[in-house]
Amino acid sequence: MKPKSTRIKERLHEIIFEADTREGKLFDLTIMALTVSSTIIVMLESVEWMRLKYGQIFYAVEWGFTTVFTIEYLLRLYSVRRPIKYATSFFGVIDVLSILPAYVSLFIPGAQTLLAIRALRLIRIFRVFKLGYFVKEGFIIVTALRASRFKITVFLTFVFLSVIVIGAVMYMVEGGTNKDFSSIPQSMYWAIVTLTTVGYGDLTPITGFGQFLSAFVMILGYAVIAVPTGIVSAEMVRSTKQVVTNTQACPVCSHEGHDNDADYCKYCGSKLNED
Repeated sequence: MKPKSTRIKERLHEIIFEADTREGKLFDLTIMALTVSSTIIVMLESVEWMRLKYGQIFYAVEWGFTTVFTIEYLLRLYSVRRPIKYATSFFGVIDVLSILPAYVSLFIPGAQTLLAIRALRLIRIFRVFKLGYFVKEGFIIVTALRASRFKITVFLTFVFLSVIVIGAVMYMVEGGTNKDFSSIPQSMYWAIVTLTTVGYGDLTPITGFGQFLSAFVMILGYAVIAVPTGIVSAEMVRSTKQVVTNTQACPVCSHEGHDNDADYCKYCGSKLNED
């Protein structure tokens, strides 16, 4: 027979990390309701007249939320076999970022505004309501982005080097006659804004060659947008065959996305259910 502490950990893990049981779904719905309420409080606190009138109430309520989320985070670490693994996972980082600004605000006034990060915790809603189709599509996107990371890195490196070259050329062309291009970093800023087709218009070339180069960079910007889109799209097509329909989380590495008939985690090889 398993020790009592082990049984408690397994029960906590089932409630906290999985939404297949009534208790697990109730837990997640409660946390989500608190997350929504906390995010609304943070937004209302940014309104000056409401902060002046209800500031003390907002402060007390927000610390109440922070206390609950802190206890929840500690329970998550306690219920998994490898706390460090969970702490460094995507949701682990989001969970700690959702409480950290409150404690930082004790030393840096105004840092509590970053508590709006808690809204990211609502991503779990797809898992809680067993929206299998959305879970599957989200898994496809994550898989595609992970598979594209090396190609995207190479592409971004090329773009960064292009920005340096374009900025240097534009500084050489415009620097002597146009105060907007007073340095290479300033010209690089213009190159980034133009290359990404944002076009703030705060820096404008006035020479003929500068305007020609500007037009060339604008056209090049469309290619910059198209390339990463094509890379990710191709990887998404390759990822559509992967199926994810349940919410079971590995008790060791906390990864989700296992097949319904899986007995072992496909990420770390640990047994999913201990009999």
